[in-house]
Amino acid sequence: MSTFEGTESERKSRPGAQNQEEMKAYNKRFPKCPLIPVFVDSEIISESTSQDGSTLVIERRCRIDIDAPRLLKRIAGIDYLYFIQKNTLNRRERTLVIEVQNETFSNRVISCECCRYTVHHENEEWTCFEQTASLDVKSFFGFEGMAEKIAMKQYASSIEKGKEIIQYHLTELETEGITYIPRWAPPSSTKVISGDCVKNVLHAYDEDHPTEILTPSPDDKLDADYIRRYLGDLTPLQESCLVQLRQWLQETHKGKIPKDQHVLRFLTATDFNFDKARELLCQSLTWRKQHQVDFLLESWQRPQLLQDYYTGGWHHNDRDGRPLYILRLGHMDTKGLMRALTEEVLVRQVVAINEEGLRRCEENTTVFGRPISCWTCLVDLEGLNMRHLWRPGLKALLRIIEVVEANYPETLGRLLMLKAPRVFPVLWALVSPLINENTRKKFLVYAANDYQGPGGLVNYIDQTFIPDFLGGDCVCDIPEGGLVPKSLYRAAEELEIEDSRLLTDSIYKIASIFKGVPYEILIEIMEVSSVITWDFDVSKGDVLFNIYHSKRAPQPPKKDTIGAHGFTSLGTGSSQLLDKSWVLGQDYSPVEKSLTCREGESVQGSHITRWRGCYILQWCFHSSPAASASSLSCVDDVLASLQVSSHKCKIMYCTEVLASQDIRGSMTSLESSNSGFSQLSVSTTLSSQSHASSTVSR
Repeated sequence: MSTFEGTESERKSRPGAQNQEEMKAYNKRFPKCPLIPVFVDSEIISESTSQDGSTLVIERRCRIDIDAPRLLKRIAGIDYLYFIQKNTLNRRERTLVIEVQNETFSNRVISCECCRYTVHHENEEWTCFEQTASLDVKSFFGFEGMAEKIAMKQYASSIEKGKEIIQYHLTELETEGITYIPRWAPPSSTKVISGDCVKNVLHAYDEDHPTEILTPSPDDKLDADYIRRYLGDLTPLQESCLVQLRQWLQETHKGKIPKDQHVLRFLTATDFNFDKARELLCQSLTWRKQHQVDFLLESWQRPQLLQDYYTGGWHHNDRDGRPLYILRLGHMDTKGLMRALTEEVLVRQVVAINEEGLRRCEENTTVFGRPISCWTCLVDLEGLNMRHLWRPGLKALLRIIEVVEANYPETLGRLLMLKAPRVFPVLWALVSPLINENTRKKFLVYAANDYQGPGGLVNYIDQTFIPDFLGGDCVCDIPEGGLVPKSLYRAAEELEIEDSRLLTDSIYKIASIFKGVPYEILIEIMEVSSVITWDFDVSKGDVLFNIYHSKRAPQPPKKDTIGAHGFTSLGTGSSQLLDKSWVLGQDYSPVEKSLTCREGESVQGSHITRWRGCYILQWCFHSSPAASASSLSCVDDVLASLQVSSHKCKIMYCTEVLASQDIRGSMTSLESSNSGFSQLSVSTTLSSQSHASSTVSR
């Protein structure tokens, strides 16, 4: 037995149509409809009217030429399907209910469909439509699955055709000169309308006030000039949803009611799904009240550290009149800011930026005389490196994205990313899963100087407003950024608590490195152009960092794996993996230059692999500038060196491997009008095939 259920609902309206016209248009579909070829014909088998004439019930037998394979028709022994359709028109309540059930194969298949036309409870000129269907296939000659697919296809087709047919017949009525049909009234209060009009009229009637004709309140609909001036082009359905949600807020919400523009953003973000938009908006209003967001711009003073080192600010408008926000991300020390400030302060900074953006949108709406509901963000990526994707930074970024998407939907109109470095695909592969798909479609990325010229930045920002650091003439008053001095970092005790929390969450591991005994991690790469990333802090002593490649695995191999993307790690870490008998340049070879890392430094980097096989990440004790990074020799007495504290270094590290298809896929799945993501991805992939690349920063 197979079952299928479907539901489709909408609130649609037609200005000036008092619902009666739509009813009359619906009846023009019978006895057959040329717009539905499978609907062959129909006949009335019963018709009844209530004593006062308010309710009309018509039953029809409809013949359908179902779109099914000929073989299936021959097995079933039928050419047409017959359905019983029952229409119940209640003129008093102004409702129309259409119920359809199959007559053919009713002992094998039970198919039910119900359509309801009702008057919108807030605006009587709007019609609400709801359609539901269910299918229960008990047995169908062994073709139950095919029968269900055919029914689902037919149901989807009827949904798409329904609105089109109604509009077609409404236009037909207007051609005939019928633009208004008077409403039904009971015989006691209004003279009876005879003929076809009686059968096709819906009437607004209140049982408690039989002589009262309902008229729409000014609050039930929005002025057309107001919509064009402040909200933009809205369909009747969208306007209906906005009015309904606004009315619901006025009746139920205790506190400040958001403006129509803000309510509209939530509806737009949910594709005008009323229930979902209402739920998200209520959650956001609760969040705003808990955090006193409505008073944030007046009450919050940015710390001086943010004013000096946060490299972002508002800068004029784009060509569409949207406020323009510029962020020089490559110049910002994200790790230093997080070491000096708490995550809460950074989240509050981003919330304040969004609140300021909303205020500027309102101002620009007044200035330009048209709706401005979102802003443009320009991000300068010059100087971007793996330091910006420090793992605690990623965690904070995830929280910021969640806060923004939950409370400021549809506020980003366009995001321009300029001077994307070669490492950008690696960074994007890490962060893109955190970003909503609809938001990603608004991203435009330019590599190197591709943003210059007729197809670049001038398409979106007037030449007079392009900042001087991007080749324009306009002075942009945004901090230069730079490294946050360690003297401004929070107390060591507080940072140690943070670091211990990172270790508890299994993000980082701690390793001790003794003189003459390097610490090594072994990763087996199965796919060329995979990317190895690393992030480590040197908390004690100085170390030398190296990466080696070997075609054969050191013995004995470890068995635990990291599993992701098919990359196997033969060990999370060991005192020493490379065999002492191996010869450098013969059994293994370096793929990166040795890097000297001093105590207190933080290092992030990546390496695009050129070969399959084993890669070894190695940290060695370093006591003097003359120490060799490739030295693997041990002192004769290791135990003696272990007892000497000055011969011990300490690091906190994490590593990750990214699949090459994730790097390429994250780029090609996005859209760009000029130097697109796909082009940037191609150039990165080609460069990775020709030579290995890495980015190391401190």
